[in-house]
Amino acid sequence: MRVNLTNIGTALVAGGFLLASCNQYQGPAETATDTPTSGTLGISVDETFEPILKSQVDTFQKLYPAARITATYKPEEEVMRDLMANKIRVAVVSRQLNTAEQAEFERLKIVPRTAKLAVDGLAIVVHPSNADSLLTVAKLQDIFTGKIQEWAQVSGKRGLGTINVVFDNNHSSTTRYVQDSLTKGAALTKRVFAAKSNPALLDYVATHPNAIGIIGVNWISDRDDAAVQSFLKKVRIVGVSAQPNPQKPDDYLQPYQAYLALKTYPLRREVYLISREARAGLGTGFASFAAGNKGQLIVLKSGLVPATGQMRIIDTNKR
Repeated sequence: MRVNLTNIGTALVAGGFLLASCNQYQGPAETATDTPTSGTLGISVDETFEPILKSQVDTFQKLYPAARITATYKPEEEVMRDLMANKIRVAVVSRQLNTAEQAEFERLKIVPRTAKLAVDGLAIVVHPSNADSLLTVAKLQDIFTGKIQEWAQVSGKRGLGTINVVFDNNHSSTTRYVQDSLTKGAALTKRVFAAKSNPALLDYVATHPNAIGIIGVNWISDRDDAAVQSFLKKVRIVGVSAQPNPQKPDDYLQPYQAYLALKTYPLRREVYLISREARAGLGTGFASFAAGNKGQLIVLKSGLVPATGQMRIIDTNKR
């Protein structure tokens, strides 16, 4: 089945986020020097969401010229350390606060606010010469844990040799997702490498026929972006099936926006914006924008799934 998405309207949730910030405890580094649309703000962003957050920040600053937002893009662990250490007021990550983090905020008498921004996915990429472009979740589990170490074990075809597994970073949300959701806590294969960045991961896979990489869909989802077009020429996107014994090619899905929305693509995750801002400052204003109508339309354009609004999916197959 081939499907596409039509443009959608999204619900404006900015007001709720703004109101929630009033009358809260003011943290030690908070000062009333900005407003929801002016001032300066530093945010930390999970680097797997760099393309879409750059679009969000650029658009916000064009709409509100008095606002200056400096975004730093880091592995997820570093982003959360920044948030907990009060180095930044806003974090963008692919998880919500854990029990220890919630307890620390309670100790500080701070009420953090979390807004869901989008539904994202993880794409599996291989070298263009690799014919093994259809994999099941079970096969991926075996590859990531080292039970399958040779490409010949995947399809019986010889020539590519030992499988090299490539992540963006040792402490990234991608690595955490694989260990939590795919390997279920089992140790990763010894043939695993960190490319240090998402573009470097794509370059590595593009130049190593035996490599398999896992990357945030955000880096390859906006087909109108010149950088995305360049990336897609370098690698092949793998179709993934959650079924243990797929019977036909249509059982394998690539991380298209429609399949993320339908929840049929198996490697899905959600994107959250977490604010520790104790008042209605610039952090709250940016969060309200990103979770509101204009910000959600940017999400839609990027190829991810907006967190708010109704989606209309059209089956383009002829009956």
